[in-house]
Amino acid sequence: MTALHDLVRAELQTPVDPRVTAFARHVASLFGDSARAVLFYGSCLRTTELDGQMLDFYVIVSDYRDAYDKRWLATANRLLPPNVFPVQHGGLQAKYAVLSESDFARLASSRTRNVSVWARFAQPARLVWSTDAAAEARAVDAVANAAPALLDAALPMLDERVEPLDLWRGAFALTYSAELRAERTGRAASVVDFDPDRYRRFTAPALAALGMEADAGADLIANLRAGGGRWQWTRRRIEGKLLTIARLAKASATYAGGVDYLAWKINRHAGTEITVRPWQRRWPLIGALVLLPRLILRGAVR
Repeated sequence: MTALHDLVRAELQTPVDPRVTAFARHVASLFGDSARAVLFYGSCLRTTELDGQMLDFYVIVSDYRDAYDKRWLATANRLLPPNVFPVQHGGLQAKYAVLSESDFARLASSRTRNVSVWARFAQPARLVWSTDAAAEARAVDAVANAAPALLDAALPMLDERVEPLDLWRGAFALTYSAELRAERTGRAASVVDFDPDRYRRFTAPALAALGMEADAGADLIANLRAGGGRWQWTRRRIEGKLLTIARLAKASATYAGGVDYLAWKINRHAGTEITVRPWQRRWPLIGALVLLPRLILRGAVR
């Protein structure tokens, strides 16, 4: 995976807006000596728009017990990773997810059916803070497993011959279907189309990590793994949507203003006009669970 590691390392080290770096340092400081790395990803990375947006970070810690003062938060993070929290700093706002180094390495790889982490880190990310060279190396190793995990899962569901960008579009479409998402149809393709050259560069090295040869400049890729995989993806969809609901329930205890954020995100991505009522803020778990079936029926969440 040397070629893929080199690509991942270079991408993770690409400079970002200094405000993002300062924000990452602040988030790391919340976890003291247990903080190992902070990664920046998502729509704000793609568009470089920060003001008025919600930035996305992953905080990698050494151990959940050392990361939290409250034992129940450590237990929740271990049993149903990650924990997600809102944070503000320097006039910007963000949410950050917390994973241990061992969980990050596992969840960014093919060792899990759940798409949540490897689907996100098969996309561009930046390592905006790390405590030392060892933490940086472990983050690179984990992220380098994400793209192969994505393609390994997706290839059986794709055509026998597939254009490189359609390989990624099809793979992300599958992962979007395995979570409850508020984005409009076509969102998965737009992720690829935002920076097609990046995905072309990653195609051959990611496939090589799976033992598949691919010409970096080829118009079509021979997909020898085509056929099958439907049961695996049916299982992923069922488990993934149930996990989304379970994480939503957990977030009602860890994420202040979570119902308002949920409504904001759905309105932004699905074009809806959801209004949060006072009782939903007082009982956010009940409010979110009451809201969810209506959103699914209206097609705002899939």
